[in-house]
Amino acid sequence: MNKHFFSDMGVMLGRSMRHISRSLDTIITVTITPIALLLLFVYVFGGAIKTGTDNYVNYLMPGILLIAVASGISYTAYRLFLDKSKGIFERFHSMPIARSTVLWGHVLTSLVSNALSVIIIILVALIMGFRSPAGVLSWLAVAGIITLFTLALTWIAAIAGLSAKSVDGVSAFSYPLIFLPFISSAFVPTESMPSAVRAFAENQPVTSIVESIRALLSNQPVGNEIWIALAWCVGIMIVAYFFAMRAYKARI
Repeated sequence: MNKHFFSDMGVMLGRSMRHISRSLDTIITVTITPIALLLLFVYVFGGAIKTGTDNYVNYLMPGILLIAVASGISYTAYRLFLDKSKGIFERFHSMPIARSTVLWGHVLTSLVSNALSVIIIILVALIMGFRSPAGVLSWLAVAGIITLFTLALTWIAAIAGLSAKSVDGVSAFSYPLIFLPFISSAFVPTESMPSAVRAFAENQPVTSIVESIRALLSNQPVGNEIWIALAWCVGIMIVAYFFAMRAYKARI
């Protein structure tokens, strides 16, 4: 590892964060869809959905947070695509810096920007009546799960940004990720679904992640779900990291 790796990465992070600070509408745009879904499901559909809880916004929150992250990582892919298209990688690689820090700068920026989006959505949910009896450790566990989920999706976004041939190709990859929570326990219990849909919903990563976050926020026992959720996040992250770095090295 280059002895200046962390200082170089800090410079790349600062560069990417300046782009975010100059276009705060990006974060606003990312939060609009999750907040709109939160409002729609709580105030329009909430009365007709039976979840076994009196406070539907509490039930809904984990899924909404995951949708926010899935929306946010599409901008990471877009910014990587722009850097690739404009020859930014080649310019940085001609300088005496650790080459992988150019990519890591985008990844860390994704973590920061998505964290801001999540905070904004939680504040809106609090206004709508969201309440959690969870303690500090439970909230830290929730933050850790969301961070791992964000990293996993960000490395998938990196693959798309480095491999796509057009802007349309970059943006299209995120749609399945955004809609995956709809076929999970994020909005309704899986018991209400047809058998085939239920089988898929109960065995895809979003359900275990949602159930873990929901249990932590409600201060309930998490059980084995959290280990399944962590396994999904770490597994996806490792595989996506491998292919993202492979695509990145092909570019340089």
